[in-house]
Amino acid sequence: MRDTVRAGAADRPGVYRMMSPGGEVIYVGKSKRVRSRLLSYFRGAYPEHKGARILREADRIAWDYTPSEFDALVQELRLIKQYRPRFNVALKRDAHNYAFIKVTRGPAPKLLVVRSAGSDDGGAYYGPFLGAMRVGEALRELNDALGLRDCALDTPVRFSDQVEIFTPPPRTPGCIRHEIHKCLGPCIGACSEHQYAGRVALARAFFEGTNDGPLASLTTEMQQASDRLEYERAARLRDKIQRLEMLREQFGRLRFAVETLSFLYTVSGYDGEDRVYVIRRGCVRAICASPRTPVEQDALHDLATSIFAEPGRTATSVPAHEVDELMLVSSWFRRHPHELHHARTWDLAANGN
Repeated sequence: MRDTVRAGAADRPGVYRMMSPGGEVIYVGKSKRVRSRLLSYFRGAYPEHKGARILREADRIAWDYTPSEFDALVQELRLIKQYRPRFNVALKRDAHNYAFIKVTRGPAPKLLVVRSAGSDDGGAYYGPFLGAMRVGEALRELNDALGLRDCALDTPVRFSDQVEIFTPPPRTPGCIRHEIHKCLGPCIGACSEHQYAGRVALARAFFEGTNDGPLASLTTEMQQASDRLEYERAARLRDKIQRLEMLREQFGRLRFAVETLSFLYTVSGYDGEDRVYVIRRGCVRAICASPRTPVEQDALHDLATSIFAEPGRTATSVPAHEVDELMLVSSWFRRHPHELHHARTWDLAANGN
């Protein structure tokens, strides 16, 4: 394998695949300099190192050149999705690793953490997020801060302004979360439908980044506890704030990618192989050679118009299978902000027919 690399690999951007004797792709990688990267595997790494373990199970290396480092990043991700190599870990996630926040339907909506988004029941979904457990913890804090219920979906709801046709049966002493001021109590007639709907609207506004009321409320409460020298309570409130800030930060990254990463991105390629990437909502929808003739320019115009004219989704809703590429593209432009100078937004009103 080393002789093959020495004889044929060049120092230019590309992706490579390590394959087992049975033909299984066991590892996919990328590099700005393929030859140098591949030769580094053979430089006496410790036996327990990942590179050495890969070489012990591989008997063949194949590589393909790409026009640029950006193209190599995109192709590496797509190959990992295609082959799911067992030595790739960081980019081999799938939809089961993501979580969504669902706002259920009904007179007293409930916030849930679910594994997949769907529209069969008409509920509203936000996300996706990495780390269902952390999202669940943050959601509990948001429920407590806003007084939203977390009881079973089939729990009967009775608002204080609800007219009773028949005399209701005797009720048990009520909701414990209501008793400790963590829930408005829509199941025991402790709030009106309008009051509860207002709190749900605040939760939606928090998800959409237009209202930080829950964080402001907890911050004020933490400061008051600290002023009263109640440091243990202040520390607990600080932890609650951190969980909510984690949730808000994930929403912020998602909104950045979805709302701003839609444009044509021109990249100068190796040896003149320039490429144009049609990026919409943070994902590469098409790749084509940089146009050099009027005919090629017209073809790119028609392609971009068709892609950007497709119906969009809400800003905080992204299919789980697109998340890895969205995060990759977002990370690229965060690490290389100067590259945005090579991006051109596509105005359908000006460019579309």
